Amino acid sequence: MSDAAFTPRVFSGIQPSGDLHLGNYLGALKRFAEAQDKGVQSLYCMVDLHAITVWQEPEKLRHATRELTAGFIASGLDPEKSILFNQSQVPEHTQLAWIFNCVARMGWMKRMTQFKDKAGKNAENASLGLFGYPALMAADILIYHATHVPVGEDQKQHIELTRDIAAKFNHDYGVEFFPMAEPVIEGAATRVMSLRDGSKKMSKSDPSDMSRINMTDDADTISKKIRKAKTDPEPLPMGLDGLEGRPEARNLVNIYAGLAGMSAEEVMREMGGKPFSEFKPILADLAVARMAPISEEMGRLMQDVGEIDAILARGSERARDIAAPILARTYEIVGMVGR
Repeated sequence: MSDAAFTPRVFSGIQPSGDLHLGNYLGALKRFAEAQDKGVQSLYCMVDLHAITVWQEPEKLRHATRELTAGFIASGLDPEKSILFNQSQVPEHTQLAWIFNCVARMGWMKRMTQFKDKAGKNAENASLGLFGYPALMAADILIYHATHVPVGEDQKQHIELTRDIAAKFNHDYGVEFFPMAEPVIEGAATRVMSLRDGSKKMSKSDPSDMSRINMTDDADTISKKIRKAKTDPEPLPMGLDGLEGRPEARNLVNIYAGLAGMSAEEVMREMGGKPFSEFKPILADLAVARMAPISEEMGRLMQDVGEIDAILARGSERARDIAAPILARTYEIVGMVGR
């Protein structure tokens, strides 16, 4: 393997922590499905090792991993075109992560805002895994020499750290072995907000189920949640500038754009001036048309978890075919004996 030869390759992962929602679909799964026919090899991972950086009930974790896989497939990911697998079945991730633990600096980790957010005021009681999470994420990406990483805006700092780790490894060992992976952040709805508060990201942890559209919601529930979404009394403006200071209105416009495959500007040209009493039913019908079939397909897939497990097993074998020689070369560069 030439140290400087990097085949274009896409990697991304989602934690199997349950309750997939519209934000996961528009921000990740829909984009993954649309990209799989572009001729670039793509790997999509259920990052179950990341999930256990905070306590997970084992049976719920197993269910969530399978449900996430079902969500990928129901959203249009073809396991023959893309490689779908769960992280724990590919040990090369953790083997490379240890080397990166020895490359990354403590100061780098302390600057990670996501650790601060998740650990809160009780950082001394957070797991070591939560603190070292970014090094494992770097290994997830670089064990495949991935060149492009579709992520949300909140993960951009982790990709920057991945690049720092790759650069330091290359510099320390005098090689050009790991690529500088590029974050891919695009689309009208890469950051979907709560249906109850447009200033907060849509989240499974929100105590109100009305704040989100779950990917397992049926048609009636989807419609009800959209129609009851928080808005303001003014109609939609005629242009994007009129959405300034109106986070709920902007969120619904972005959701419509994401579901319809339009830009926010196109939505405003089509819907500008409509009162929410007209716009929300239109959006509800669109959401049902796009999301209800996905919910139904996920339910069907979850009736045969054996097939889901077989898909993950096949995916892990394909992933290891890529990862194993990259890890072997890494060990050789570092000076390990016996690889």
